[in-house]
Amino acid sequence: MVWRGWVRCPDHQMTPAALPDPEQLALRILRRERAAVARGLNLLDNKLAEARQCSVRLLAALSGEHSLNGGHLIGITGPPGAGKSSLVSAMIREWRRAGRTVGVLAVDPSSRPELGGGALLGDRIRIKNAAHDEGLFIRSLANRNQLGGVATEVWPMSWLMLAAFDIVVVETVGVGQTEIDIAEIGDTVCYVAQPASGDTIQYLKSGIIEIPDIFAVNKSDLGAAAYKTAGEIGRSASRQDRRDDWDYPVCLVSATMNTGITELHGNFDRHRSFLAHAGLLQKLRTRHQSAWVVRVLKEEFGTFGVELIGGYAEIGKRLEAQYGNQFEECERMRQQIISRFKSSD
Repeated sequence: MVWRGWVRCPDHQMTPAALPDPEQLALRILRRERAAVARGLNLLDNKLAEARQCSVRLLAALSGEHSLNGGHLIGITGPPGAGKSSLVSAMIREWRRAGRTVGVLAVDPSSRPELGGGALLGDRIRIKNAAHDEGLFIRSLANRNQLGGVATEVWPMSWLMLAAFDIVVVETVGVGQTEIDIAEIGDTVCYVAQPASGDTIQYLKSGIIEIPDIFAVNKSDLGAAAYKTAGEIGRSASRQDRRDDWDYPVCLVSATMNTGITELHGNFDRHRSFLAHAGLLQKLRTRHQSAWVVRVLKEEFGTFGVELIGGYAEIGKRLEAQYGNQFEECERMRQQIISRFKSSD
C-alpha cells in the first residue's frame, strides 16, 4: 500500500520515501526533462520535513539569472463560465505552433477533505491538446480552499517550471471576487470576461479591475454583447489610477472560433517586452517572491510568530539582502521562529 510521500514497510513502520538529490534534479529540470519537472513538482507538494529541506535546496539550485529574467509567467483569471480553459487551450496551440514550450498549472477547486482534498475538476482533461506533445506539460493543482484563488504551493511550482519552459501559465480556480492572489504571481495577468454576464462589471468594481494587465472578452462570436462588454471594461480600466506607460488592452477573442488569439498573443509579448525594457521584470519577480515568503510565514505561524523575528519590516530587510534566492532565507526564518516557540515553552 502506498501513500503520497510515504511507503508501507513490511514491519508496518512508516518511513519517508526516497528523496531525489536536489542539485542533480535541478540539472535535469534545466535540461527540460519532463520526468524531472514532474518529480520536482511532487517534491514541492510533499509536506514531510525531509522533503521540505530537499525542496529548499532544489529551489536554491534553480535560482539564478534565468529565474529572474527568463521565460514568461502568465496568470489567467476571471469568473466561472468565461471559458478560461478553452482560451488557454487555444493559446497553447498558438504558442506550440510558434515553437515555444509551455507549462500549465491549472488550479482547481479542492474536493472535500474526506475525499482527499485534491483537484476537483482536473484541467488536464478540460484543456485539450496533444497528449504526447513533449513541449507541453500540464499539472492540475487543488487551490486548498484558499480564498485568493491559488494555493501557496503555486509560486514555488511556477518558479520551478520557469526553469524548464518558455511560457508558464497559471489558470486560477475561477471563484470570482476573492481571486486576487494571482497578482502576486504572474508577470502578466489576463482577466477573461464573458459577454452578457451581469457579474462581469460587478467583479471589476470589486477591485479585480486593478489587477489585470490585459483583458480578454471571450465568446466574441456573440457579436453586439461582446462589443458592449469590451466597451464597459475599457471605460472601467481607463478610470483606474495605474501605470501611464501601459495601455491595458481589451481584446475580443473566441476560443471556439479561434479568432483574436494572435492579437492576444501579441499583447502578451508586448507586455513582456515592456517589463524587460523598463527594468521591471526582475524587480517584479523578486517582489512576488518576498510576498510569498511573508504569506507562508504568516499562514504557518500567525502574526505572533512573525513578530518573534522582528516583524514584517525586519523580514523585508532580510529578504532584500538575499536578492535572487529567498527560499533558503525563508527556511532559516521558519527554523528561527520554531526555535523561539520552543524556548518560550
